[in-house]
Amino acid sequence: MLESGRVVAVDDDALWVETIRQSTCGSCSAQKGCGQGLLNKLGDGKRNHIRVLLGGAAPARFKIDDQVQFSVPDNVLLQAAALVYLLPLCSMLVGMGVAHEWFDSQKVAALGALAGFAIGFALVRLHAVINADNPKLQPRLVPAAENQGENTSSPVRLA
Repeated sequence: MLESGRVVAVDDDALWVETIRQSTCGSCSAQKGCGQGLLNKLGDGKRNHIRVLLGGAAPARFKIDDQVQFSVPDNVLLQAAALVYLLPLCSMLVGMGVAHEWFDSQKVAALGALAGFAIGFALVRLHAVINADNPKLQPRLVPAAENQGENTSSPVRLA
């Protein structure tokens, strides 16, 4: 999955790339119950900023407003979606079950569910902080020749 973007900041070890989301929310049948549709409505609905590790490339090769391409491996997207959605949900259910078992009260079970959800959300955030610089979970810098199947020296693309 290739995505295009514009460099908005260059750090010592990463690029910040602004992408413009090509949303299909208007034609989706689940648009009213979807979190992505809600996020589109809260912001301008079009722009995202993604941190892309340089992977050994010199930061001086990039400047603000450079156009680049990048991709994140499909398995990383699937794992991230499962982590973000399932971990808080599972921890909420465990929190509710444990609280109900220990106290035998529906009110306490509801508080246990809320606490479990908060713990699951905190674990997701902790995972994000720990893996912020993990090259296996970030877009990787690849020469443009690899994307185009050529052996020419051309601008660097992220993939």
